[in-house]
Amino acid sequence: MPVRESGPTIHVPGTTSHTIAPRAELRGREGTLRYLKAGSGAPLVLLHTVRTQAEHFRHLVPSIADRYTVYALDLPGMGYSEIVPGASYDEPAMRAGVERLLTELDLQDVTLVGESMGAVLALTTAADLPDRVRRVVAVNTYDFRGGIARSSLLARVVVGGVLTPGVGPLIAGVEPRAALGRILRGGLGDRSALREDYVDELLRVGRRPGYPAVARGVYQALPSLIAARARYPEVKAPVHLVYGEKDWSRPSDREADRRLLPNADLTEVPEAGHFIALERPDVLADLLNAVA
Repeated sequence: MPVRESGPTIHVPGTTSHTIAPRAELRGREGTLRYLKAGSGAPLVLLHTVRTQAEHFRHLVPSIADRYTVYALDLPGMGYSEIVPGASYDEPAMRAGVERLLTELDLQDVTLVGESMGAVLALTTAADLPDRVRRVVAVNTYDFRGGIARSSLLARVVVGGVLTPGVGPLIAGVEPRAALGRILRGGLGDRSALREDYVDELLRVGRRPGYPAVARGVYQALPSLIAARARYPEVKAPVHLVYGEKDWSRPSDREADRRLLPNADLTEVPEAGHFIALERPDVLADLLNAVA
């Protein structure tokens, strides 16, 4: 059943908000997951990037909801999914949250669409659940050393500080608006694509009790996302790799993934950066609607 969400300040047109309760035997170790649902048709699951949430796809969902039943998940601890003290945010733990969505809702013939961290999770979930996944669209896979630190000098300083033992938790709890906006714009070819109301929403989530530990845990999880590349050859579903021309990944990073996924289709989006769902949702919509 839909649930009332008092938290988000952004409403994605056509969506309702829902939750998945923790499994009784794992209560205290896994939290409630929140997701948005819209449309009708075959199921399509959207998986967001580092430091964002389901509303990251606010411009994409309305463009594909006529052809798909869309599920946009808040990954564990992020957005308005429950924060569980002491929880892990490494790749297997986040993948477990994605798999809960697919299995608890008994989704079949699923198209998994992930951006950045979500792209890695889409691929590894497809490896784990081949009988449920029809297709994977992996946008700017976040599986290379440096990650968001390649965005700018500011990003390197901030992320490095968050990861520093001792002071890291304190730095993670301080998130000036100007710094967050500047770091995120470093992932865009068209910097105007980062709307101010979206920055406000991300800052609102960042003030949730316990969220600094989540943010730090996600940044600490990058080695597990890199290690997850070893799972890519297990993916049986067709894969479409999408890269922004100005993504943080280097040509060598992209070629390494192509070697692991030799049958994957490839699209490069001219002038686009890391957050294609923000600046070029039309490209993703056209790609998805063409094969719905």
